[in-house]
Amino acid sequence: MAERGDQPPAESPSSEESAASEAPPAARPIEDLLNKIRLAEEERYRLGRKVASMSSTLVETVSINYDDFNESFLTCGTCLCTYNGAEHTPKLMPCSHTVCLECLSRIVTSNTREPGTLRCPICRALITLPTGGVAALPPSFVVNQLLDLMSRQRREVVPKCSTHQTEDLLFCETCDTVFCALCTETGHGGLSDSCEHTIVPFSIAIKRMSEILLYKANECISKLDRAKTAVQAEIHELEHGVDATFEQISTSFQEVIDSLERRRAQLLSQVKETRDEKKTVLEDQLRLIDSERSKVQSQCDGLQYQVQVRNITRQISELNQKLDSVSRLSEPRENGFVRYEYQHNSSPGDLAAALAAFGRVRTSRTFPGLCQLGEVHAAAHLRATVRLTALDYHGERQTAGGDPFTARLTDPDGQESAVRITDLQDGTYQLTFRPRRAGPHALDVRLFGRPVARAPLQFDVSQHNDPVRCVGARGDGDDQLCQPVGVAVASDGSVYVTDTGNSRVKVLDRELRVTQHILGSGLEERGATGIAVTETGSLVLVNWRSRQLTEVMPDGRLVSQFSHDALQAPIDVAVSRAGELLVADNGLDQVLVFSRDGQLLRTVGERGQRPGQFRLLSAVCVAPDGCLVAADSRIQVFSEQGQLLREMIAEPSVRGYYGGVTCDHLGNVLATRTEKSRHYVQVFSLDTGKLQFWIDSDGSRLRRPAGLACSDDGSVLVVDLGNNCLKQYRYL
Repeated sequence: MAERGDQPPAESPSSEESAASEAPPAARPIEDLLNKIRLAEEERYRLGRKVASMSSTLVETVSINYDDFNESFLTCGTCLCTYNGAEHTPKLMPCSHTVCLECLSRIVTSNTREPGTLRCPICRALITLPTGGVAALPPSFVVNQLLDLMSRQRREVVPKCSTHQTEDLLFCETCDTVFCALCTETGHGGLSDSCEHTIVPFSIAIKRMSEILLYKANECISKLDRAKTAVQAEIHELEHGVDATFEQISTSFQEVIDSLERRRAQLLSQVKETRDEKKTVLEDQLRLIDSERSKVQSQCDGLQYQVQVRNITRQISELNQKLDSVSRLSEPRENGFVRYEYQHNSSPGDLAAALAAFGRVRTSRTFPGLCQLGEVHAAAHLRATVRLTALDYHGERQTAGGDPFTARLTDPDGQESAVRITDLQDGTYQLTFRPRRAGPHALDVRLFGRPVARAPLQFDVSQHNDPVRCVGARGDGDDQLCQPVGVAVASDGSVYVTDTGNSRVKVLDRELRVTQHILGSGLEERGATGIAVTETGSLVLVNWRSRQLTEVMPDGRLVSQFSHDALQAPIDVAVSRAGELLVADNGLDQVLVFSRDGQLLRTVGERGQRPGQFRLLSAVCVAPDGCLVAADSRIQVFSEQGQLLREMIAEPSVRGYYGGVTCDHLGNVLATRTEKSRHYVQVFSLDTGKLQFWIDSDGSRLRRPAGLACSDDGSVLVVDLGNNCLKQYRYL
């Protein structure tokens, strides 16, 4: 390295300088840095051996000394001054060495032998100066970048151990303890040797904690900023709402004022009309008086010329008659009475009460984040409800309603369904919805655009629909059934079940409690299967063994009974809108239509498998529009005259048969179906013939379901022949 000062460099470099000139550019500083890294690795290995007895995990970090780095890379090798952006600006020479501007200027000034050139003070290479001199040499980009980097970084001060003052401090993240390498001989956390420890230099630990603290602080500040934005937006919304409310109040009261003004104008107009009518009558009377007075006055004026007594006497007689008529004119034919009254009835009080109750200002203290959503238990296609409770900021339940909650239901496909919110006016709300399919759903409930607690509420919609009630078991007791087949529901809610194996009809109330049993006619030989309720409330039974149709009253009194030669195996019956009896005959595979007195009117269908034909006909019912619905292994719809209209479409097509069919008042067709390993209830649309959904239970499976009937509360009653019971399901 060249000596400092103003003397020119020697012409012949020494052997050491020649070796330096042969070395690669910047090799020595890098080699020194590598030596320091190797020393740091050796020190880490030595420390690792000291703490090995603690089974510690030493986090590998490389920490370069700030002074060494500054001396090696950011100091001029000639004058040993730190580079800066002034007189010690780093200049990069063609030999790749960096020297400060002041040193190069001094070397050029002292070089008188070779003007326009200089020798590198590090490698002694001859450098030709560009036009403009030393200042025109390019700056060292790398050194400038390092200067900028070091100026932005905080110089780390590694504290020393208070006990061993030459040792750097370490930090155990496991024990949350500060110590040095020598302190490990006495332990630092009281943990067993088998416990894993994570040890890092104390400076690294401080840096990490500082970063975590800064991250947490920034996160907290970010949340506070969002909270501030939300509160400011709510204040803006409040002001906007108040302005809109002011406008609404002004508009509504202006309407009241306009109504009062219209009533005032009506009363004033009425007074004016009354005045005009009275005044017209009085003015007419006044003109008549003036006319009569003129006539009398003219007669008086002519008396002085009268000389005949007879004429005078006649005029006196006329005046006497006129006096009688004048006396009637002396009293006004109308009067001047006009008064205004407003307390003649309860109108003032009613008006005051109406004004006191007119309009109201609704507000809310409900805090969305504390509102409570109840649990949801839902099945596909069934109406589900969940209770929402409104709470204020202090967690107190609200006692009045009126909160503008909004809700939406999202199914697994992302489709949204309607949610109806019913305000119960006690601080709670009932949310009602009907999931269209099974799977995970999300119920998002918001108030003022903000979600309530637990929203969006995630829940699963089940495909299975467990029965609401299940009554009966095999036996002949009052609460037991034996081979039940048919069921019908009367308009008063009474339920009638053909208890075929016990040769009786079981009568139940709306809650499916047994009220009585019907015995006698039409129930003989355990053959009564089909049952229907007529428009008068009587029951029609069909017995496949006796091939008879029997009509009885709900108390068991016989109304009528008949048979017909055409009947072979009648198993089900329905009553048309015209009072006709529709009988499904399994032996004929036809629907026979009888009058109430037993006359065969017509038949529908025939044996076969083509459209309009039957094979093992099992059930029949009448739709609300009068159409006939019959089922075997498929369901077909006929007109009242017997023409085929459509066939119900059930996909996929699986071999099986229907045990019963019925229609509800909404135009749904419900049918019990039995397949090889599955028994369930299908729900079709009568208009389109498409399958909408099915009713199945995972916890209470059906076995050979037979007849079924719909009630007016949105449930269907299904006779479970295999389990000898009656089950009630919700389907609306």
